[in-house]
Amino acid sequence: MTENNLNSKLVFICGSALKGQPDHQNLQSAKFIEPAQTQAKYRIHAAVDGWHPAIYEVEEGGISIPGEVYELTLEQYDYLLATEPPNMYPGKVILEDGKAVTAMLYPRELVEKHQWPDISSYGGWAAYKQAEQKNLRFRSLVAKSDFQRASSN
Repeated sequence: MTENNLNSKLVFICGSALKGQPDHQNLQSAKFIEPAQTQAKYRIHAAVDGWHPAIYEVEEGGISIPGEVYELTLEQYDYLLATEPPNMYPGKVILEDGKAVTAMLYPRELVEKHQWPDISSYGGWAAYKQAEQKNLRFRSLVAKSDFQRASSN
């Protein structure tokens, strides 16, 4: 796995474009290379009310973020960049095996300014979204139960 091909780029995906996530189609027909993890040097937050992840590097207290590496043609890469949320920018992340690949990062200053929740303890974006869905289903069941109790009185 190298990133020296002039006609393509290796990109680490760890958010809403992962397999099974709503923006996976933004990768178009990019070639899946492998599942991967970053070194434990990053934090991940749920930006804009959980619309997308916000990832940045830290000196200490980082986690290893799970994701997937894809090979994108330059056209696919340009399309991916055009579909990214505002303020996200391409930067390098270091994978567990020491390789540096491109990923979409987010300015730490904006995360702190908006006080978006740190979701690093979930272990990644997909795990966070799964927990969020379970929480929504639970709240829905509680609300339905409360409504049924109130209706029967």
